[in-house]
Amino acid sequence: MKTYKKQGNDDHFIAGIVEGFYGSQWSWQLRSDFVVFLQSVGLNSYLYCPKGDPYLRKQWQSPWPQKTVKHLSGLSSQCRDNGIHFGVGLSPYQLYQHYGSPQKQSLRDKVLEINELEPAILAVLFDDMPAEQADLAAIQSEIIADIQSWMGPHRLMMCPTWYSFDPVLEAHFGERPRDYWHQLGEFLPLSVDILWTGNQVCSEHIASRDLEPICEQLGRPVVLWDNYPVNDGAKRSRYLYCRPLSNRGPFSKHTVRGHLCNPMNQGYLSMLPISGLVEHHGQPPSEHQIATAERLYGRDLAETLVRDIDQFQDRGLDNITPNEREKLAQEYSQFDHPAAKEISAWLRGEYTFDPACLTD
Repeated sequence: MKTYKKQGNDDHFIAGIVEGFYGSQWSWQLRSDFVVFLQSVGLNSYLYCPKGDPYLRKQWQSPWPQKTVKHLSGLSSQCRDNGIHFGVGLSPYQLYQHYGSPQKQSLRDKVLEINELEPAILAVLFDDMPAEQADLAAIQSEIIADIQSWMGPHRLMMCPTWYSFDPVLEAHFGERPRDYWHQLGEFLPLSVDILWTGNQVCSEHIASRDLEPICEQLGRPVVLWDNYPVNDGAKRSRYLYCRPLSNRGPFSKHTVRGHLCNPMNQGYLSMLPISGLVEHHGQPPSEHQIATAERLYGRDLAETLVRDIDQFQDRGLDNITPNEREKLAQEYSQFDHPAAKEISAWLRGEYTFDPACLTD
């Protein structure tokens, strides 16, 4: 495997979450509780970029409402106080189609607004947008260069339009320009991290050998955007992915510079699967699944959840009868814990996938 030059930006390995899903959004209390969780298990990063925040995506030119700014400032401060690298992911929707002086000014204004939050990470996300133009890599790299000149002392990342080898991306967002990844590697400074989901958008297995081909093209290690345990799609929303993250690694420093998991819409429940992330990056092994669940949720709820994990993760809603669903929902509603409330709501269809979320 080729050894790449040191990238020149902050060299710490990041491991944590990327709040980057569609659909039902987390509360600010849940986000705050997740920071505490990350610190407690030895993870170090929180990237805020929910698809449901319009001021980061379709309405990115508009400033956040003051109430949202207050919440984000508080979240950023809490992360710093707990040793967590707080980041913001900006998705300037289809900006590359028309990038002239007015668009540059709007982008600069947005970056300066983000700077006020004092993030440790700024990610520029070109994912899930139609893009069929031969000069795409050059224009995206120009956008990145401009942002780099305006931002504070952040670690800069970008997510390509094609962020996996998965052919589903071309089916939805258009044919990838020839040499797109190689050109990004040539045009982007080595100080810019590039996000990657693996061989599939939702990869069941990821190892260094899977990443070597893309690292060769990009000329640098990647930061994994791991779409586990996320469940925001039409099919995946019918399941709760509760087992700790597995089938990852071993990773080489020449292929991976960070690892961020995209959680489920059910945030409190996501703590259990994401607890498995620490085992993949030099941390001591976590407790047995039941012990981890007990620490997070208490003994009674943990035992009930472990009993039902196979139903929730393997069978899914469509293979649980309506009577079984209601019986389980009633059982979980007896527990005074937000994770139990998330399970009850899921069983009762309150997290049903809405295709409209993909176009907001």
